[in-house]
Formats: sequence, C-alpha cells, structure tokens
Amino acid sequence: MPGSIRAVLLLVVELVCFSFAPIAAIAQPLSAVEARAIAKDAYIYGFPLVDSYRIQYSYFIDKSSPEFKAPWNQINNTARVFTPDDKEVQTPNSDTPYSQLGLDLRAEPMVLSFPAVEKGRYYSAQFIDLYTFNFAYVGSRATGNDAASYLVVGPHWKGDKPKGIKAVIHSETEFDLVVYRTQLLNPNDIDNVKRIQSGYKVQSLSQFLNKPAPAPAPAIDFIKPLSADDERTSPKFFEELNFILQFCPTHPSEKALMARFGKLGIGAGRTFDEQSLTPEVRQAVVDGMADAWKIFAEHKATKLDTGILQSGDGFGTRAFLKNDYLARMSSAVLGIYGNSKQEAMYPLYFVDSDKQKLDGSHSYTLHFAASQLPPVNAFWSLTLYELPSSLLYTNALNRYLINSPMLPDLKRDSDGGLTLYIQHDSPGAEKQANWLPAPGGPFFSVLRLYWPKPAALDGKWKAPPMTRVQ
Repeated sequence: MPGSIRAVLLLVVELVCFSFAPIAAIAQPLSAVEARAIAKDAYIYGFPLVDSYRIQYSYFIDKSSPEFKAPWNQINNTARVFTPDDKEVQTPNSDTPYSQLGLDLRAEPMVLSFPAVEKGRYYSAQFIDLYTFNFAYVGSRATGNDAASYLVVGPHWKGDKPKGIKAVIHSETEFDLVVYRTQLLNPNDIDNVKRIQSGYKVQSLSQFLNKPAPAPAPAIDFIKPLSADDERTSPKFFEELNFILQFCPTHPSEKALMARFGKLGIGAGRTFDEQSLTPEVRQAVVDGMADAWKIFAEHKATKLDTGILQSGDGFGTRAFLKNDYLARMSSAVLGIYGNSKQEAMYPLYFVDSDKQKLDGSHSYTLHFAASQLPPVNAFWSLTLYELPSSLLYTNALNRYLINSPMLPDLKRDSDGGLTLYIQHDSPGAEKQANWLPAPGGPFFSVLRLYWPKPAALDGKWKAPPMTRVQ
C-alpha cells in the first residue's frame, strides 16, 4: 500500500475513533424504572441513618429542642425512667434511667470511664454508630461491674493502647451515640442510681494523657432534619442521607452498592437535587419510597408478627446483620437503638394467640407457668405501647410496665404461676396488682429480657402467647 494512502486511512480511523469516544463516555439518562428501584433500595438502606440523625439532632445539636441532652462529648444523665411525656424515641424502655452521650471522634479519640457498680445491679453502655450498628458494649454482661476506662476511636485513628486504658473500641463512623442504662431496683433506689450516673465520665485522649490538644475539627453546619412524618414521603430524605454519609467511610462490602446509588446522586460527596429531576423520575423516587414501606409492612406481617424472626435478629454488629438492610430498617422503625440479643431480647406482642391484632376493646392475659418465668441474669419486664405512636400509654395508675423487681408485690396463681392482665378497665381489686393498663384502641407490648440466659438465647424457652379473654 502506498505510504500516502496508508497515512490517509490512518487519519480517517483516528478521526472516527476520536469522534465516537465522547459519545461512548456520555452516561445514559436514568430511566424511571431504574430510579424507582434505586430509590426503594436506598431508602431501606438509609432510613435508620436518617431517623437516627433526627433523634441525635434533637439530643446534641438543637438547644431549643425539649429533647436536648448535652453538646457533643458531654454526658447527660436522666435520673428518672421514661414516661409518656418522652416522645422523641419510639418504644422506650421504662426500667432503667438513661444517660446519653453523643461522641464526635473527628479531632481525637475519647476516653470513657465507668465507676464500680455493686454486684446485683445491672448496667450497660451501648455503643451505636451512624448506621445504627451496636458496635460495642461495656457493662455487667460484657465487661463486668469493676471500674475501668475505655478508648473510643474513629475510623481514621491509628495508635497503641495507652496506659490506664482497659480496651480500645473502634467505630467505623465519626459520630456515635452511647446509651447508658442503670437499673432502678425500686422507686426508693433513685439516689443510688444518681450516684452511679455521676461516676460516668468522658474526656478527650489529650486530657486523659495530660498532653496538648490537637487542632479542633472543622465546624459543621448541621442541616435541620426532616420530621418523622416527612421522612416517609419527601425526596429530601436523600439530601439528608447524603449529608450523613460524609461521616461514614464506605465499607468495602458496600462499594458496589454505593456506586449503584450514585446513579441517582445518592452517596457521600454526591448531590441529590429533586428540583433537577424530570417529573417522571421525581415521581419514580416517591414511588420507590412507598415501595420500601410496602416491603417493610410485608416483612413485619409475615416475619415479625408471626414470630419467624425475633426482634433480636435486627440489632447487632455489621458482621451479625450481614448487610440485611431490611432487618436494620425494621428495627429502626419498631424500636430504634434496641440492644443486641446477647444484651437483651425483646419478644414482641403485636397479635394475640389467634393472630388477631391487639386492641384495648378486648381484654388479654399473659400466663407464665411457675417454672417458665423469663430466664435472665439481670431482670425482665413487659411494657405496653400505644399505637400508632409506639409511645408509653398515659393511665391513671402511671403504670407502664410490669417487671421482675415487682414480683414480691404481684399475686401468684394457686399453682405458683403468674398471670398478667392486659386490658383497658381494671380487672378488679383482687387482680389489680397484676394489671397492665391498655388504651381503648390498638397497642402492642414488648417483653424485655435483660442479659438473657442460654435457654432464652437458644430457643429452649419460648415466650408465652397473649390470650384474648372470651
């Protein structure tokens, strides 16, 4: 082939390749079908993060909130149990006065110190990251009741365990929530609880080592969260999710997932702007969010209400949940910040023994045989919640639960068993000690087993059904 012709052909090939290269690089527009599928999956993935941010914003950021506890890295002690006036967290426990701590680990690690707690009193500190994983525990079950200090470090920290530190606790997110629970043995015990709470301490690593502090972390303009209702339907949910994800380095197991979410502008460092979406894609996003709630409802009805899955199956570490995002979402919806099952189990009562939803227009009993009380190392309780709020029910007795510390005051059956009466009206003077007041409408109950024994964990012990009184 003559050189001139060959040169011309090479030039033509080069021009053709150059012409088509940009066309190949242009991303195809996202179809409404794909946008809906991504929105559904990203919503299931992100709901626990967004709902947790709503709560922590009110706890540690919004000083005008009635739920405000303390600034980051300061402990707030609440020397009382939860009542119906506490409305920020759904399905609260009312057995153990809470302390709360919001950790900001960006500048340096934090040292958490715990006092000695007398034998026979349960306490725990539950470490929850931005994903709502329970990534560590300190307390009666996990570490014992001796005094000790622990170092909590963020995802980017590297170093050795300092002297005086019992253990280093690693978080994969830069902000965390620590929930302390201190058992109240009886109403006259509150001063002892206050004494223990005053021994919970937090300080920076530099303070602990008496060394100069590093430069402070940059100030953050925390965005105002959506309301609990708006979280369910507003596409701005994904803008809020993007804000949260900047503090959550992508886990290796989720890189492909986040790349897929990125097609819709969802992810750390990405921009989700609903105003820039076409009407078709915006509607697809809204429909995808609705699809997520339908999937949750089906999961609850077929897996949780039927007892196929227990509440403990949805709380725990990342390794335990194995990226089961629907389980994580369900747990956040039904009882955010619940314990891992080794720490506490939560048999749920949404339906009676005939699989009918619980309603205060009927009366119910819960019967434990003499040898079948919940097997625990610490204590158990049955707590009732009004629906749809999932909050404690206001009643004339101011009784929101019945628990094992109350056993000496409860009336036993003739055979030594225990029957509890769950109903709207009093069951009569002889049974009133065992009465857990219910609203006149829908409700559900949670049986909590703190520090459950092996019989509960391995399924040999089964929670009895709640039976409707005919």
